Amino acid sequence: MNDRVDQVLVNHDKGYNCAQAVACAYADLYHVGEAEAFRAMEAFGRGMGAMTTCGAVSAMTYLVGLKLSDVNLDKPKSKAVCYKIATNMLNAFKEKNQSTECRELKGVGTGIMLRTCDGCMEDAARIVEEYLLND
Repeated sequence: MNDRVDQVLVNHDKGYNCAQAVACAYADLYHVGEAEAFRAMEAFGRGMGAMTTCGAVSAMTYLVGLKLSDVNLDKPKSKAVCYKIATNMLNAFKEKNQSTECRELKGVGTGIMLRTCDGCMEDAARIVEEYLLND
């Protein structure tokens, strides 16, 4: 799956934001087209445009839903499992990078960068592979 991690960085180099870069590299595994994933993640880059939750982290969460949702519109039953896996993935990202917040990761206000955007995207991709692709 290293090809997918590499694809994340290629996507970013093409101008995709961090959320789009991660989501688009994996969306096909869940029968979602690249254009649809690109559109869905547009506003999640740059920490939702406001330097809040890292876009790569948002993409991880998006992919959890794509993989694990039961898509039962009348009586959804998959929320608990989605929340559990998403929480585990967020915790793994935070353990590695000390934060899931774009502002903190970039060192805005502190001058201490915790992780580059490329590093955040690569970490998110590896976490996606560990939690969503190893079953």
